[in-house]
Amino acid sequence: MKFIDQCKIYLSSGQGGDGCVSFRREKFAEYGGPDGGNGGRGADIVFECVEGLNTLIDFRYSQHFRAPRGTHGMGQDRFGAAGETLTIKVPAGTQVLSEDKEHVLADFTIPGEKRVFLKGGDGGRGNATFKTSTNRAPRQHTPGYPGEEAWVWLRLKLIADVGLLGMPNAGKSTFLNAISNARAKVGDYPFTTLKPQLGVLRHKGTEVVIADIPGLIAGAADGVGIGDRFLGHIERCRILVHLVDGTADSPTTAYRTVREELESYGANLKDKAELVVLSKSDALDPGQASRRRSALERAIGKPVYMLSSLTGDGLEALLDQLIGLSAKTAPEKAAAVWSPL
Repeated sequence: MKFIDQCKIYLSSGQGGDGCVSFRREKFAEYGGPDGGNGGRGADIVFECVEGLNTLIDFRYSQHFRAPRGTHGMGQDRFGAAGETLTIKVPAGTQVLSEDKEHVLADFTIPGEKRVFLKGGDGGRGNATFKTSTNRAPRQHTPGYPGEEAWVWLRLKLIADVGLLGMPNAGKSTFLNAISNARAKVGDYPFTTLKPQLGVLRHKGTEVVIADIPGLIAGAADGVGIGDRFLGHIERCRILVHLVDGTADSPTTAYRTVREELESYGANLKDKAELVVLSKSDALDPGQASRRRSALERAIGKPVYMLSSLTGDGLEALLDQLIGLSAKTAPEKAAAVWSPL
């Protein structure tokens, strides 16, 4: 399945049905009077957050959503039927943005959450509602009120507990494959990962969802390489695991390059809990690995974990730390809600 994380769609709620002009015409009712019913209300457009979706691929081929209008009123005081609500299903983590992408109109994070986004137009009045003591045979009615319409952007930010960071070829995909059920592409060249990947870590009775994003390079905030577009997918993560290639010329420079891109991006990414990992330790001799680890710890002022995803060295200690930190930062579970916009 192709991964789509943003798209533009058109929404139009239903127009209300017109009111009816009608008079009773019965054999023994000489002065029957007006009996035109009101029109039905136009259908609303509702967004619903559902489980089982992790991409916006469904909106690539269907960008226009028009809710049905209400039925016209009829004689014998029959009101028109309301239009059937149009429900648009989106994956958890979806944001609805204004057409200029400047404002977040809705944010769906809990499966089961529903929200009325556009309300349908009210139905028009039939002539029976205009009857008064001085206006016994009204012939006026009102048309149905128009619905609302809007162009909006849908933007998906994957919901995960842990986000993997690093420069290209830092070993993120290999690490994800080693600890989860993911089958991320691995290759000995930069930018092997071209789209975000999700995996589920099961360790000591605890499950943690992990998101891997394409590597960052200097200037990513300005569009260099793949850019920083996919950083949005780790905005919701509570923990960042920063993998630094142990075989790089300068692991410290590599670490600082990625941190600078996080600061340029904003969204408080630089303030999230972080575990720093020196990867590919199997490619270093013990003395070299120890020196590089010590140099990186002195430079950043944080503990650094050694890891080889291929041999499993250091993996257990890292996962224990990750599970413990995840438990400390776990939020309280919220209930799904139904609400108007």
